Amino acid sequence: QVQLVESGGGLVQAGGSLGVSCAASGFTFSSYYMGWFRQAPGKEREFVAVVSGNGAVTRYTDTVKGRFTISRDNAKNTVYLQMNSLKPEDTAVYYCARRSSYYLGENVNANDYWGQGTQVTVSS
Repeated sequence: QVQLVESGGGLVQAGGSLGVSCAASGFTFSSYYMGWFRQAPGKEREFVAVVSGNGAVTRYTDTVKGRFTISRDNAKNTVYLQMNSLKPEDTAVYYCARRSSYYLGENVNANDYWGQGTQVTVSS
């Protein structure tokens, strides 16, 4: 069965860096686009970044461009999100998801499997 397991969240001061990972299993990882999403308290889940199956194409939401980097290692069935210059407004639960198609858009419903999420807290 498909499993996505995030790790690496934590507490960091504003301006700091943190990386989160998502280990995938149960499917041919390299055949799927993968995305990162986040949900802050009281807010709807939102798109953060997406990466194509071979890692060559990426897309980011405007609020994280230039600060966050999505990447993947298909040999390890893992997708990463490196977050730099973190801001308090980046505080959220971060989720990875498997895209249901070759889709680079921001629709949070264009995913068929989700991880359980990992908390990222940025203190001011």
